[in-house]
Amino acid sequence: MSKHKENTGFICQKCNKQVLPLTNGSFRNHCPFCLYSKHLDKEPGDRQSQCNFMMKPIDVIYNTKKGYQIIHKCISCGKEQKNKIAEDTVQPDCLAYIALLQAN
Repeated sequence: MSKHKENTGFICQKCNKQVLPLTNGSFRNHCPFCLYSKHLDKEPGDRQSQCNFMMKPIDVIYNTKKGYQIIHKCISCGKEQKNKIAEDTVQPDCLAYIALLQAN
């Protein structure tokens, strides 16, 4: 699948808000409002997961190469994945929710 196809908008299955594609050269994999993601990948970007359950944001970490990343945990199978925070784009990630994750 091309990055163009991956960088599409969607309706968040958690908060039902319209999520627009990123405009910063990356692609969107979580909601910027509630920060929830969907378990679509076995390996990053492969879209091969059969799980397809929601992934709850559970933590924020800082990676010296990738910057801040949200750690998502699947509410069904428990798999954890890191996702880069969306910034400098249309609909940047909600900083208030990110701060709450960091405080926990």
